[in-house]
Amino acid sequence: MITGELKSKIDHVWNTFWSGGISNPLEVIEQITYLLFIRRLDDIQTLAEKKARVTGSGIENPVFRPDQEKLRWSRFKNTKPEVLHKTIADEVFPFLRGLGDGTTYSEHMKDARLTIQKPALLSKVVDMLDDIPMADRDTNGDLYEYLLSQIASAGKNGQFRTPRHIVALMVRMTAPQPNDEICDPACGTAGFLVAASEYVRDNHADALLDAVQRSHFHQSMFHGYDFDSTMLRIGSMNMLMHGIEAPDIRYRDSLSEGAAADAEKYTLILANPPFTGSLDHESTAKDLQRTVKTKKTELLFLALFLKLLKPGGRAAVIVPDGVLFGSTTAHKVLRKTLVEDQKLEAVIKLPTGIFRPYAGVSTAILFFTKTNSGGTDDVWFYDVQADGFSLDDKRNPVEANDLPDVLARWQDRAAEKGRARTAQSFLVPKSDIVGQGYDLSLNRYKEIVHDEIEHRAPIDIITDIEQLDAEIAQGLAELKAMLA
Repeated sequence: MITGELKSKIDHVWNTFWSGGISNPLEVIEQITYLLFIRRLDDIQTLAEKKARVTGSGIENPVFRPDQEKLRWSRFKNTKPEVLHKTIADEVFPFLRGLGDGTTYSEHMKDARLTIQKPALLSKVVDMLDDIPMADRDTNGDLYEYLLSQIASAGKNGQFRTPRHIVALMVRMTAPQPNDEICDPACGTAGFLVAASEYVRDNHADALLDAVQRSHFHQSMFHGYDFDSTMLRIGSMNMLMHGIEAPDIRYRDSLSEGAAADAEKYTLILANPPFTGSLDHESTAKDLQRTVKTKKTELLFLALFLKLLKPGGRAAVIVPDGVLFGSTTAHKVLRKTLVEDQKLEAVIKLPTGIFRPYAGVSTAILFFTKTNSGGTDDVWFYDVQADGFSLDDKRNPVEANDLPDVLARWQDRAAEKGRARTAQSFLVPKSDIVGQGYDLSLNRYKEIVHDEIEHRAPIDIITDIEQLDAEIAQGLAELKAMLA
C-alpha cells in the first residue's frame, strides 16, 4: 500500500475533485483514469523517441503525429487553465475516442468524455497528477488500488469491489500458473485478474523471462467481462497500472449473450458474480437454460463457469449461502452436478459481515475442478469466523484473523482427515453429502460439543440466527415462486 507523501498527494487530488463539485467516486476515478491514460500515451511516445535516437531509425508506431504535438501531456500541462481545458476537451478527448491501437484500452476510451467543467479545477488536477511518480509498476498498482479503495467507502458503489484480502486468499489457494488462461466473467474493477497477475509475477518470475510466456502473460492470459462501460474502463486501467499490456477486458452481458464462443476456453475462473436479481427466460442464454432451468443469477453464473472451463480447469467463486442449501430443483441439480459430474473440493463459509456496510448477505467460497467424469471424494469445509476486520459496518482492523490458517490447512489437506467435525475445518465424505441430498451448508455437517453450547460467543449465536433467517427467507421466496 502507498503511504506517506504519495498517499497525501492522492488524497489531495481526491479532495480537490470534491471541493470542485465532483463527489461521485466513480466519476472521480473515471476522470483520473482518462488523465492517467493521456499521460501514459505521452510516456510511450517519449520512450519511442529515445529509442529512435539511439538506433538512428524512425519512430516505430508513433502515438502522435507531428501535427498532434500539442495533444501531448508534456506540451499542454503548462498552458493557462482556459487553454488547457479547451485543448483537452475539444482536441485530446476526440483524439482518445478515435485512437485505434488495437488494445482494449483504446476500445474502452471510445465513449470518453471530460466531465470536469471548471478550467481551474482541471488545471489543478493536471498539476497534481503530473507531480505523482509513474515510472515504477508497483507504485502505479498501489496508487490505483488506493483510488479503488475509495469506491468501497462510498456506500452502494462498494458492490463493485470484493475485499482485497478475500481476493488474495482465493488466488493463493488456486495458485495460478504461467500457462493458465484466467477469466472473471463479472470482472468489475478487475481485482481478481490483478491479484492473479501479481501472484504469477511473484511466484513464477523465471517463466516470464521466456518470450513466449511473457507474450502470453501480457496479451492472452487474462480475460474479464462486464456490462458496465465505466467498470470496463476502470478495470482495464487497473490492469494497465499493474503492468499488463493488453488484457482481454470486454463488454459482455455474460448471461444474456451465452458462452458458446468461449466454451471450454479457460483453465481458471476467479469470480464474485452478482447475487441479486433474476433474469427473464427470454433474455437468458439458451445454452445456460439447458444446464439449469432457473432465473436466479447466482445459479446461472455457476452454470456459466462450468461452460467456460476446460476439462481439468478449476474455479474459486463466491456464492450466497442459498446456493448451498436451496431446495428448488435448479439448486439441487446444480449441486448434484458439482458433486457427481465434477470434482467439488472445498466449501469455505465466510463471516456474515464480510461485505458490510453495503451488504449483509451470508456467503461462501466454492472450489471445484471441471472433470465431466466425477472425482469428488472428500469435500473440505472451513468455518471462517474472523477475517482480520470487525464484522460491523465500520470494518475496522482487528487481531482475530482465520485467513492465514485457511491457507495453511488447505495446503496440507492430508492432515485434515484426522480432524473431528467439531473443529473449525474438517473433511466430509461424498457419501455423507449424497445422503444429505447434496446439501452443502457447513452447519449440516458440523458437530457442536454439548458443553461448548453454554460458552459460545454471542457473535456465533447471532451468526447461526442469521443463517436460520437466511434459510427461512430462501424457503419463503421459493414458495412464492411456486405459487406465482
